[in-house]
Amino acid sequence: MSYTNKDITTRKFDVVIVGAGGSGMRASLQLSLAGLNVAVLSKVFPTRSHTVAAQGGIGASLGNMSEDNWHYHFYDTVKGSDWLGDQDAIEFMCREAPKVVYELEHFGMPFDRNPDGTIYQRPFGGHTANYGEKPVQRACAAADRTGHAMLHTLYQQNVRAKTSFFVEWMALDLIRDAEGDVVGVTALEMETGDVHILHAKTVLLATGGAGRIFQASTNAFINTGDGLGMAARAGIPLEDMEFWQFHPTGVAGAGVLLTEGCRGEGAILLNANGERFMERYAPTLKDLAPRDFVSRCMGQEILEGRGCGPNKDYIHMKLDHLGADTIHKRLPSVYEIGVNFANVDVTREPIPVVPTIHYQMGGIPTNINGQVVIQKNGDDNAVVNGLYAVGECSCVSVHGSNRLGTNSLLDLLVFGKAAGNHIVEFASKTKSHKDLPADAADRTLVRLNRLDEATGGEYAQDVANDLRLAMQTHAGVFRSQENMDEGCKKIAALRERVNAIGLKDKSKVFNTARVEALEVENLIEAAQATIEGAAARKECRGAHLVRDYEHPADHPDTPLGRNDKVWMKHTLWYSEGNRLDYKAVKMQPLTVESVPPKVRTF
Repeated sequence: MSYTNKDITTRKFDVVIVGAGGSGMRASLQLSLAGLNVAVLSKVFPTRSHTVAAQGGIGASLGNMSEDNWHYHFYDTVKGSDWLGDQDAIEFMCREAPKVVYELEHFGMPFDRNPDGTIYQRPFGGHTANYGEKPVQRACAAADRTGHAMLHTLYQQNVRAKTSFFVEWMALDLIRDAEGDVVGVTALEMETGDVHILHAKTVLLATGGAGRIFQASTNAFINTGDGLGMAARAGIPLEDMEFWQFHPTGVAGAGVLLTEGCRGEGAILLNANGERFMERYAPTLKDLAPRDFVSRCMGQEILEGRGCGPNKDYIHMKLDHLGADTIHKRLPSVYEIGVNFANVDVTREPIPVVPTIHYQMGGIPTNINGQVVIQKNGDDNAVVNGLYAVGECSCVSVHGSNRLGTNSLLDLLVFGKAAGNHIVEFASKTKSHKDLPADAADRTLVRLNRLDEATGGEYAQDVANDLRLAMQTHAGVFRSQENMDEGCKKIAALRERVNAIGLKDKSKVFNTARVEALEVENLIEAAQATIEGAAARKECRGAHLVRDYEHPADHPDTPLGRNDKVWMKHTLWYSEGNRLDYKAVKMQPLTVESVPPKVRTF
């Protein structure tokens, strides 16, 4: 049975937040405490959002265990981003970091403690003191379950603040009026199959990443880039989607994440010869070099035949020298994951690991207030009224082409709070809702009815699996121009297949097949933005390593083929017309001197 406008109910809120992970709930807390009428939509119960899977810690220069200050954190983040991060946003995040961590502590977050009662901090990859001279202890941790503790803390505070959660609801499309302002969203209530218009003064997207566009991923199955799809279909570009972080230590064959906190606590990576090979590649930071660098080195060891196992296709991570007591105290989840997913007791033997897709550096373009920005009338950062984005689905850009570990949880807290504050200020000046356009639900009805009226078509998961294989093959750790160009053709062909997906089950009540089909329509937007941006960026930078440009003839002195003269700019991909544009990186911080580009060594 087809959906019609008569089937749709409309409800009004001050703010609609799409996503109940760390960034969504940090923003909703700020809004609920200010007395606003907030609706938080989530495909899963809030404490099952993917923030719960974060393990290692939250980066903040508290200086509890070693000398540190936010200037060092700022420098490390700029350098880690391979100079593609916006330095004003990076300064803002690093300066705010201690405040948001102490605030979280006062909310009841159960951080591990030092003997003097201060928050325990462990070393993490790429985090240094004195501008790169030595590793620093900056990751504020709750064992190896930091995201779990943080998400539950924020949920408890939201319950206390009487935030309204719409659990097992999926947002489908943004509603924009004739002036281009966002005035609400359409959403599917999974339990009943009913479609609703949620009319709002402000919409905030906090939908997380799209890591499920890859075959081997540390991401949960819910990470289908829903916010990215909504933005792309509404004419908003996606920024820097070619940059995807491969976490060095996913369990080989399973993809389950083993936190960088393992190496922070002293774990080491070994090749088949038992050699601690990172000492060759990064003499100073060794196993605690940034993630893109470590993943590349692991890949190189495997490619050159020094991988472990019968097929020489993984690396060993050794923890047993830390002692069973330390592992059970600081890394209890890692011990459990080793037993359950690798049949390995990490207190006795090394565990096989391989670089696995983990995090998207790109996303929906925003400013430091979380406002979504677009190119308009010669302005690269014109605000889209009524629309905000925070967390992994957004691109501020604090991560540039490579994120430092612990900066993701920090990003959620800093920009979730900043967006909340800005929306509260906006709401105080905005007393009434803008009118809904007459065609508010038309795009959503077309999408739903195409699925319901199709008499044939492919199964959504078959298309999704082929998409993931294509992305894994053509946009992996090591890329080549020919391989990426071929990937562009494959993803373009897959878009045609996405448009021909059919449903065998047309029922409405908890129809997961319909939800999966709608998710694939979001996955294709993220995948095409990734492969098109990657194929066009003819250099090596951060997580984007292209073999063709490692030692290019036109700039032989540039590290790993990074071409700052041509490519120090952000990519913008538009779904309509499958076209690319670019905008400048913001090199000027808010109050301190800019960090000029140089060779990244560790």
